[in-house]
Amino acid sequence: MELDQILSRLGEFGPYQRRVYHWYCMLTLSVAFHHLAQVFLAGNADHWCTVPSNTTQLDCSEFGYDSCDDVYWGRPTADDEATTLNEKQCRMTVGLSNDDNVTDLTECFNGYTFDHSQYTRTIQEDFELVCNKDAKVALAQSIYFAGVLIGSIVFGSLADWIGRKPTLLICIAIQCSLGLVTAFVQSFAAYCILRFIVAAASIGIFLVAFIIATELVGLKWRTIAGTMIQVYWAVGIILMALLAYFIRDWRKLQIVLSIPTVVGLLYVPFLPESVRWLLSQGATEKAEAIIQKTAKVNNVTISEHPFSEKNQDGNMKKHTFLDLFKTRVLITRTLNIMYNWLVIVMVYYGLSLSTSDLGIDPYIAFMLSGLIEIPAYIISILAIDYFGRRIILSIVMITGGVACFLTIFFEPGIIRLIVAMIGKFGLTSAFGIVYIYSAELFPTPVRSAGMGLASMSGRLGSIVSPFALYMKQWWEPLPLVLFSSMSLSGGLLCLLLPETMGKKLPETMQEGKEIGLKEHEKTKEDYSAVERS
Repeated sequence: MELDQILSRLGEFGPYQRRVYHWYCMLTLSVAFHHLAQVFLAGNADHWCTVPSNTTQLDCSEFGYDSCDDVYWGRPTADDEATTLNEKQCRMTVGLSNDDNVTDLTECFNGYTFDHSQYTRTIQEDFELVCNKDAKVALAQSIYFAGVLIGSIVFGSLADWIGRKPTLLICIAIQCSLGLVTAFVQSFAAYCILRFIVAAASIGIFLVAFIIATELVGLKWRTIAGTMIQVYWAVGIILMALLAYFIRDWRKLQIVLSIPTVVGLLYVPFLPESVRWLLSQGATEKAEAIIQKTAKVNNVTISEHPFSEKNQDGNMKKHTFLDLFKTRVLITRTLNIMYNWLVIVMVYYGLSLSTSDLGIDPYIAFMLSGLIEIPAYIISILAIDYFGRRIILSIVMITGGVACFLTIFFEPGIIRLIVAMIGKFGLTSAFGIVYIYSAELFPTPVRSAGMGLASMSGRLGSIVSPFALYMKQWWEPLPLVLFSSMSLSGGLLCLLLPETMGKKLPETMQEGKEIGLKEHEKTKEDYSAVERS
């Protein structure tokens, strides 16, 4: 029997699979924490120049004064309409104390004072990432996503070579240890370097957990399993909003977000390896042992050696992502998937990282952005199994693009929030669907590498996303115009991909090439008659 047939006999998503699935999915909570943590680690707080209290060490000649004795230092008048926000936050007044009409503006030379009414400490305060250094905040998030890009390649391929579980344990250890170290760094460079490595490990955790989750279950439950893992991600966003609300110091928050991962090191060794990966490596005996344990827990009987000769021979050849670029069919398909990932991830993070611009409390806005993801994932589960992956992906991307464009025309407030959440709903749905769709299009020998390559493309979008948001300083609607146009183009291009609804996972490179060719398609009905032993 083939694996899909065996899973049908065992129970495609029986008690054993559900138990294992849950514990793998729990690992994604920490990934959501770290991916979006900078929304609060770098929370935007009001600030102004620190007025020097002791002028004895100052040289006032550079300001045009012979002595500092009669020099007055102060803040620009807050209620003066002629004073810009940048001047209020990044300049200080200097003049003679006996002449109120003669004052000049100068840059802050004595550091900055921050408003602690909302955040008690942020990376902007610790590393002075304000005024002419404010672009470094976007740079830090882009560096993080660059780490995600590298991790997509490295750990995606590593999981195909050494196995899903060993790769997962490596990533968990890195994320937990270096996540904790990050909370104690004293320089911006060290912060960025450590976050880069944590990012690589974090995407490794998510990719491997997702792959095992989709490879673990049978055809009937594959869509639900592939989508529900995203609900765990959404729960992670909601939990982080709650944690950030009660922990306003970025260093303490970073510690709290990093500690839970250590639990994964305790239970992952007891979880099974991916059966599909073991079969692709020819490790049939190990795969059969897992099948037998599953049968025992699920209270079903199955033959001692359930796999066919085709499975037992195994495919010992090692494959890499380069195999996806050896035929015209796979090349065009892979490039299409990569572009859609780039668009979806770029816009998704653009909307997620800018919740503080919606005109309501930033903690509530962030929590709502997490809450809206839950119905988005659930509805997408129902829709793609009824209408198909391709058409629903196109619809939600176009809907998200239109919503992004309409957001331009509303001032910060409730209406803008509602329209933005519609956009977030569309892109969240697309995010969940594209994971399932991609996993179903890539054949087993290169599924991890293919998912890593697709995710890598998405991370290029996420790297650009913080700077796309920063472009609003040049023209405020520019980020939303960019997000809208790219979402619309991606929604149209995905219509060129083959439909995978009701098809078995491609187990070989040849089956991967044949998806969409009617003479080679195998549907649910082809596998409904399970071989009896």
